[in-house]
Amino acid sequence: MTAKLLSSPFAAEIAEAVASLNAARSAWREGQAGRHPVTHFPSPRELARAMEHLTAALFPVRLGGFRGSVAQEDDFVAEALASALAILRDQVASELGYWGGWCDQSFDADQPDTIARLFAASLPDIRRLVDSDIRAAFVGDPAARTADEILVSYPGAFAILHYRIAHELFALGAPIAARAISELANARTGIDIHPGAAIGPSFFIDHGTGVVIGETAIIGRNVRLYQHVTLGARAPLGLTRVGPRERFARHPIVEDDVIIYAGATILGRVTIGRGSTIGGNVWLLSDVPPDSVVVQPEAVRLDPACAGEIAAALGGPP
Repeated sequence: MTAKLLSSPFAAEIAEAVASLNAARSAWREGQAGRHPVTHFPSPRELARAMEHLTAALFPVRLGGFRGSVAQEDDFVAEALASALAILRDQVASELGYWGGWCDQSFDADQPDTIARLFAASLPDIRRLVDSDIRAAFVGDPAARTADEILVSYPGAFAILHYRIAHELFALGAPIAARAISELANARTGIDIHPGAAIGPSFFIDHGTGVVIGETAIIGRNVRLYQHVTLGARAPLGLTRVGPRERFARHPIVEDDVIIYAGATILGRVTIGRGSTIGGNVWLLSDVPPDSVVVQPEAVRLDPACAGEIAAALGGPP
């Protein structure tokens, strides 16, 4: 132990915890037959720094804090991108180093640079997609006073922006870095979008808390979700015998111009047809034809006698 630790009033407890943690790590490693030692792994903290620079490059004034002249804006964006891509390149290299331990052959030495370059080339498309999402939110929410308000303050916009960036990294071969970026948004907003999901333009999540979108979900254009919507799978893979279709296509398809209201749960590879509306708290396990309206039975007002019985059973006043 160092002198600093020896002088700690908790020196004995620290020594015991260190020994116990060493034993726990050793037991884990012994139980992971065939695993390679983990010496490389992407850092969520560094990826959060990269996201700060990326959002500044995508939206210099509104998210980046740029206050210079229009003539200086490109220089600001260039500096933000240089910082972001340097961090991403290093994090992708860490991820590829991790995956390399599972492979018989190593990745090309320039693979991290290639992924960073391809990602940089995708940024204009990402910006256009996010712009379409912000426009959809502005059209869909009469409480929004401006599109700028949506970009800087709506949790759905924050989550979708992170998803758009994470999805591109996922497609380029950096799934762990992508997942870490999506979890940054989940931690802040409670919106869990897997970066592998395919989501078209003009996507709007209103309020948003509790929304879950699984890895193989496919969502068309101009789709709106409300809070606590789940686009999920039927069962954990380890508990059922599944074929390739169920394994790799296990989440819903939501076609264009669909609205799904709060609390709806849609599970498995079902298709919600174009132009349909799914009401709140609906549970769906089967396909819905285009232009359908699917709702739960409306709540019923009880007569006074029955209402009194229920109130008494709940411990409230009659």
